[in-house]
Formats: sequence, C-alpha cells, structure tokens
Amino acid sequence: MHCHITVQQDRFDLAAEEAALRAVAGDAGALVAFQGMVRGHDAATPLAALFLEHYPGVTEAEIGRIADAAAGRWPISAVRVVHRVGRLVPGEQIVLVLVASAHRKAAFAAAEYLMDYLKTEAPFWKREDFTDGSSRWVDAKASDDAAAASWRD
Repeated sequence: MHCHITVQQDRFDLAAEEAALRAVAGDAGALVAFQGMVRGHDAATPLAALFLEHYPGVTEAEIGRIADAAAGRWPISAVRVVHRVGRLVPGEQIVLVLVASAHRKAAFAAAEYLMDYLKTEAPFWKREDFTDGSSRWVDAKASDDAAAASWRD
C-alpha cells in the first residue's frame, strides 16, 4: 500500500491530491474522498475560527499507523491524508482522506475507519475562538470515541 501524509497550514487542491493518489493506486476500481470543513456552529455562540496545533513528526507517524491498520483490514492500494493546522475559519477545508481500492466497499470502509481514528487518535489540539471573543480548547467527544470503538468489535 502506498501512503502519503501531509500536515500543513495551506489549503489543499482536491484535484491535485486525487491525481497524486491515482498515480500510485495501481488498478484501483474505487477511489473514495472525504473532505472535512470547519463548521460555523458547534455551540450557542457562532465560531469565528478554529485553531489547530499538532506535534510535528509524531502526528504524521500516528496517522501512518492508522493507515497501516486500515490496510491490514481492507485491500486498499493507496491512502492520502492531508490535515491542516493553524487558524481556520468556518467553511475552510480542514482534512482530506483519499482511499483507493479494487472495490468500493473496502474503500468506503477504510475511509470511514481513517476518519474515526483521526478524530480520536491523531495528536491534534483544537481551540475554538468564538465571535464574542471567548475561546475554549475542544475536549474529546464521546460520539467520536464510540465511532472508533465500533471498529474494535
């Protein structure tokens, strides 16, 4: 399996990322893409920005471990993950997960698995900055933990 992981501040180009995955995906019959964006509302007060930090080197290694685990469960030929850090405003891209496989079910399952574990295992720290000037660090969500736990059963 070919795996490429990038953590960056800049926006990503979906078409360029897909072309890069296709170049190494072999005879894949399916390519699944998930692009996450910053939501403007996750609390009573509208969000002005989301600020993400990570642990360089460690974050990429952990995402690689998650991708390897996905490859151990499904016959995937390539994975490409781009995660942004820094200050992101509502509507901006935050994450891209691309998975190639011979078959669609494996590609969909692997992409969902990757996202569930990115939300719970990858070392990112998120701060929400609200339009009223307040801010808070985001705690882990029980729903994200439950989604990741569902793969362990």
